[in-house]
Amino acid sequence: MIATSTDSVVIVGGGHGGAGLAALLRQSGVTGPITILGDEPHVPYHRPPLSKKFDSSAVEQALRPREFYADNDIDLRLGVSVHEIKPDRRVVVTDDGAEFPYGTLVLATGSSPIALPGVDPACGGVLTLRTLDDARALGQSLQRGGGLAIVGGGYVGMEVAAVARSQGVDVTVIEREARILARVASPELSSMLTDYHQRRGTRILTGLSVCGIRTVGTELTGVALADGQVIDCSTVLVGIGARPTDTLAIAAGLDCDGGIITDEDGRTSDPHIFAIGDVARQPVPGHDGLRRLESIPAATEHATRVAAVIAGQEPGHHDVPWFWSDQFDLKLKIAGLAMPDDHVVTRRHAKGDALSFFHFDFDGCVTAVEAVNANADFMAGKKIIAGGIPVDPEAVADPSIPLKDIIARAGARV
Repeated sequence: MIATSTDSVVIVGGGHGGAGLAALLRQSGVTGPITILGDEPHVPYHRPPLSKKFDSSAVEQALRPREFYADNDIDLRLGVSVHEIKPDRRVVVTDDGAEFPYGTLVLATGSSPIALPGVDPACGGVLTLRTLDDARALGQSLQRGGGLAIVGGGYVGMEVAAVARSQGVDVTVIEREARILARVASPELSSMLTDYHQRRGTRILTGLSVCGIRTVGTELTGVALADGQVIDCSTVLVGIGARPTDTLAIAAGLDCDGGIITDEDGRTSDPHIFAIGDVARQPVPGHDGLRRLESIPAATEHATRVAAVIAGQEPGHHDVPWFWSDQFDLKLKIAGLAMPDDHVVTRRHAKGDALSFFHFDFDGCVTAVEAVNANADFMAGKKIIAGGIPVDPEAVADPSIPLKDIIARAGARV
């Protein structure tokens, strides 16, 4: 069912997806009431600075000025937690008992960090990084001195490690898998980043897990590892993944399985409810099954498609999934979804640390590109993936051959 332009739209969640959707709805000509219910007290803000600028005042960067919402007749409610969805009445109920009726409801509730097993989440010095307040707490903790132990070698953890090392903090990354970024990057990229971090003083321990926290009174002094080591530190950042915040959806009877199940345009099992961003599990063109894409570009694309559907417009083509990461002076851009059985071809440029890893499947098609300080490779790779353009792996590996020429030989235009 498609809403009319005058129906009320309630958006639960004030992140990139939720706040962006509200703006897109107005741009698309939707004139009905729009309400954003955000559980944080802050005006919707950019998330990338949380792991890249937590050590400075630049960590807080609003997506739009506060007055934007009022100027566009968007009812922005901050510090509001939703208690219940009543689909039969099409009403959202907040913790204080207030009711918000909707014609269309959009769940942009994101995900929640997984706590370290066996550790009291309230333990001082043991932190996660998901919100602006989390980032400020991390910055304040490191300012007090002492080392930093990062549990989990994912992108956020490695970004924090880079910033902390740049400030002279003693950093140890503890990863239970055999390599950092094991779930999200190729072995080649993992190896390159491991070496890059280690040369800048980051200690990286793989194949190890944390079994406890060491304290003296209320003061954190270290983490104990399963092999008997104790890593001295005064701050622990836990970055072992996140779970979709789908409790409201489950209680409302929506189809959920590791996230809220949607179609490719964000529709849930209830025709009046959509889900976008980290909480949504949906089809990805060119790949089997359903996936949660935890990235800002994915949340933005979800919002764009849902805005079009609500406005009664054609959603358009899907973008190739992509995301980015900054670590020290490396700018990483990744397009597509890498698979474990991919054949990886390295394109290494002569200048600086620029290189790219192109992933080919069994049929010789490019499925992903991991570009490091090589934006042109990223852009060309993204085009190759989107168009299913057949390219020669040997030519791709030769940086003296421009990718646009390789694409042209395949009969496509850049």
